[in-house]
Amino acid sequence: MVEELQAVIWDFGGVLTSSPFEAFRRYEVANGLPEDFIRGVNAVNGDTNAWARLERSELDAEGFDAAFRVESKARGHEVPGKDVLGLLSGELRPGVVNALAVCKSRVKVGCITNNAPVGKGAGMSSDADKAARVADVLSQFDHVIESSKAGVRKPNPRIYEMMCEALTVDPARCIYIDDLGINLKPARAMGMYTIKALSGDQILSDLRAATGYSEI
Repeated sequence: MVEELQAVIWDFGGVLTSSPFEAFRRYEVANGLPEDFIRGVNAVNGDTNAWARLERSELDAEGFDAAFRVESKARGHEVPGKDVLGLLSGELRPGVVNALAVCKSRVKVGCITNNAPVGKGAGMSSDADKAARVADVLSQFDHVIESSKAGVRKPNPRIYEMMCEALTVDPARCIYIDDLGINLKPARAMGMYTIKALSGDQILSDLRAATGYSEI
């Protein structure tokens, strides 16, 4: 359990919502692509590829569509970037949203999300009702950093520093939750207690143990 906890900092997609990776896998099966092909494209030249540039708002949706086609074709299968953008918006996890409310009642809460300037709002949804639900969840945070607005994205250590500065908290008194190990490493290096999100139930179990909040 984290002693003298000051803040719980959350990723959004894959934590408060179901993971887009699940949608990626369904798309790959439907289109005869190798498993984890889309993630593999996104992992090459991780700070300069189409995905990274999109999340820093250096590409718009049209530019990403073209750039991702080129990158995916180079790996053996041409995939339209516009198809990938349509897979990004997951479903909210009610239990985890409730856990956010519990944490907010005790400590500060922040959100660091790598997102793209597509869809409606930070959740990148094309559905207005879903976008409204996402906006309601985001309104609960004391501070939100969106990569597409900040011009910096995880795992750049600066984005975690920006959050701690905004919340005026000590990293060693913070919990950080993300579904990507590469995004957890900088937070851990700063002294944060990290939780890797694998499923809704697992997030709740690990967060309950780290906070001691039985209501989670």
